[in-house]
Parts: sequence; C-alpha cells; structure tokens
Amino acid sequence: MAEQQRTASGGWVRSDVRMDGKTVVITGADQGIGFETALDLARRGARVIMGSRKTDDGEKAKAKILKECPDANVVAIKLNLASFVSIHVFARRINDNEPRLDVLINNAAITGCPKSTTVEGFDMQMGVNHIGHFLLIELLINLLKTSAPSRIIIVSSSVHKLGEMKWADMMHNVNYSPLPMYFQTKLANVYFCLELSRRLRGSEVTCNCLNPGLVRGEGYSCPFKCFFTCCCCCLDRAVHISPQEGAQTSLYCAIAPELQEVSGKYFNKCAEERLSNRASNAEAAKQLWLMTEEWIDDILRDSPPLSPSEQIPVLRESP
Repeated sequence: MAEQQRTASGGWVRSDVRMDGKTVVITGADQGIGFETALDLARRGARVIMGSRKTDDGEKAKAKILKECPDANVVAIKLNLASFVSIHVFARRINDNEPRLDVLINNAAITGCPKSTTVEGFDMQMGVNHIGHFLLIELLINLLKTSAPSRIIIVSSSVHKLGEMKWADMMHNVNYSPLPMYFQTKLANVYFCLELSRRLRGSEVTCNCLNPGLVRGEGYSCPFKCFFTCCCCCLDRAVHISPQEGAQTSLYCAIAPELQEVSGKYFNKCAEERLSNRASNAEAAKQLWLMTEEWIDDILRDSPPLSPSEQIPVLRESP
C-alpha cells in the first residue's frame, strides 16, 4: 500500500504528518517509549498530556521536552494506575479542562515484579497493566466520542503469546510467579482491545494494540531479567532496541491516516500482524471484560458517590 509506505517503512515512521489542534494523553510518559512518543507527538504540534506515577518525574520529562522543543504544548499530570482515586482525579482533570481528546495511548506497565497489590487489593501487575487502564478508558470514553474520529492505543507485547488466563485465580494468589502474571496481563491487553473495539463499532473511536519490541531499560530491572530476556529473544528478532525505535509503532497507530477506520487489530514494527487463535478468542475477550467490570463495580460500590463526569455506564451495554 503506497499510502502506508509514506507513513512508515522498515519499522520506522517516515511521515511528517502534523497533529496541530489535536490532544493526546499518554500514560507512563515520563520515560522510555512513553517519553519518546510524547516528544515526537509534541514536535508534530499535538497538545500532549503526560501521565506519570510521580509528579517530579513528570515535570522533569516535561522540562526535557520543552528544552528540545520550546514551543511544545505539554502538560504533566500525576497518574498512579495502582489507585482508583488517582485515576479518577486524573480523568476528572482531563474531562473538566480539555475540550477534546483525539488519542489515548495506554503505555504504562509494570514488568515481572514480586507479589504486591494495588491500593484496591488487586495484583500489582494485573491492576496497573489491565484494570487501571480499563477504568481510565471508561472515564474518558465520552470525551473520546465527542472528539471523534479518535483513537485508543494499547501497548501490549509479543509475550502475550506466552500468556494464559488463569480464570479460577486471575490474581495468581496461588503459586505466584512474576513472569506468568506479566504474560497474562499482556494477553489481557489484547483481549481488552478486541472487546473494546467491538463495543465501539459505529462510534468513530478506534482501538488497536501493539508490540513495541524489547526496549532497553523498559522495566526489565528485576531478578528475572535474564529469563525474561531469553523468552523475548524467542519472540522478537530485534532484541534490545532503543526507546525511540520502540515508540515507532505507537506513533504509527496514533498518526497514520490509513488507520483512521482500522480497529481491533494488532501491530508490530508499524505493520498489522495476525493474532494467534488463542489471542483472537472473542469469547475469552468478552469473559475478561465482564470479569473486569465486576472487579471495578465491587470497588466502586463501597466508594463515595461519583460526580456526573465520573459515571461509567457508557460501555456497560453490549451491542
């Protein structure tokens, strides 16, 4: 496709597509591929809202972007995806202050950490990598719809191919091992993309997921680094790529004109890649969606009443 070649080739975005007048939210934007994605989109004229777990890290990342691109329109806001309160505060600030939201890039992730839990008691990896982003999207979906055509991008990984849903023990409370849980969360990202895309049909809001590749310094500092790297080596030929290269597929999904109506697809090296039969299981995707709704509802049921801008019924009705 000639148009696609103009946007990206050889796994790199080659296009000078501008993003003037568009607003982009990126989670985990203070380092690695999140930062490189934010920097590139800021250079293209987008208003970039950087979600960062620590306020200081977000402000430092913002300062780096402004140093390289003084005219950039960049905002750093604290976002701890391991806390429903933080997610609600972040979403409220976006909904109350931003007239539009054109692209939401769900980039943040925790990789292979020892057993720990979020504020609400979910496994830390499952809570941050899947549940937190699920809630964030529900809270921002109205703004995305009123800004349509708009895009949701979910950063998964090639290791979703190693993932398996432990339906009877989704938090891996029995015989916990960091890497199987991480693999499960990356498969959950793919399932979430498939079901969200189905529910958004006809809305002009698309949702795609992607593999960024094995990026240097991207969350691999853990006691299981060697084993994790070996697993990824089996799945990716381009091992230990730079954060800038790792950001290319996120950028492609965010700006490529030819993807404006493409939804529910998986991308690798700036090209669509076919999912395995397990990863493309629509029934499993729906089962995970309903299970996640229940988890969130159980927490919100015991929380203070939400303001109108924080209500989340929009995606709750199946087509």
